[in-house]
Amino acid sequence: MLNMPLEDHAGDIIRKSRMGRGVSAIEVASAANLNPHQLQQFEEDGHEIPELNFEAVAERLTLDPAKLRQIASGWEPHTHDMHQWTHFRHIETDDGGMAVNCFLIWDDASKVGALFDTGWILPPIQSLIETHSIQLQHIFITHSHYDHIEALGKVRQFAPEALLHSNIKSAPKAQQLVPDERFQLGSLTVSYRETPGHADDGVTYVVEGFPAEQPNLVIVGDAIFAGSIGGAPKHFELARTKVLDEVLSLPGNSLICPGHGPLTTVSEERKHNPFFPSAMFT
Repeated sequence: MLNMPLEDHAGDIIRKSRMGRGVSAIEVASAANLNPHQLQQFEEDGHEIPELNFEAVAERLTLDPAKLRQIASGWEPHTHDMHQWTHFRHIETDDGGMAVNCFLIWDDASKVGALFDTGWILPPIQSLIETHSIQLQHIFITHSHYDHIEALGKVRQFAPEALLHSNIKSAPKAQQLVPDERFQLGSLTVSYRETPGHADDGVTYVVEGFPAEQPNLVIVGDAIFAGSIGGAPKHFELARTKVLDEVLSLPGNSLICPGHGPLTTVSEERKHNPFFPSAMFT
């Protein structure tokens, strides 16, 4: 398992919620018992300020105060034993300033595989495919933001037979996902759920059928991160509702594979993500 920091600290979470709900910095600073400069600094670095009133800020922004405090105090998701998914790889690439995740799965018997997003560069993807003799049959795109598809052209040159799938409305019709569509990779089944908000074309993929009762994979792009969600200043409530309905409704042991930051589970996010108050799950 890659040792990765959270994508968002507590300051990021307050900023995302504040912007998504259209609440001014002055109003949040007042609720937080801070001056505007202190709030700005906290939103930038997340370093806890003793006088910050988490309860008042959380109430104003409809966040869970206990979960927000957990994030500020250094909560991280459990480290997951990736060896239980013997035919799944988490690939992180970095352009020198922004790390992004992509994911590779394959069926052991047929060696048919699928790639979810491409990240920045081809070499780590190519190395895994060649090492495990995988026939890359599908490329699934979670959303069209550039950091998730930067290497797409090179991946398609390397594996021209692979079929491309996305929810991008301007894509050729043959590449567009169809409602209730399911894809079979040997014993593995890939289905999708629309999760717009962070991106208009946002999609979450669910992978089922791993052997030995290994939990499902939920590949979410930037819809949700460990302890946070993707920024959605224009469609905040849509983003939050879609994650609640389409991701956090899945079995608790499902492994959430986000576009940035560490992997987590549905149960961990129900318990620790400040954007989803505990009352939602009672």
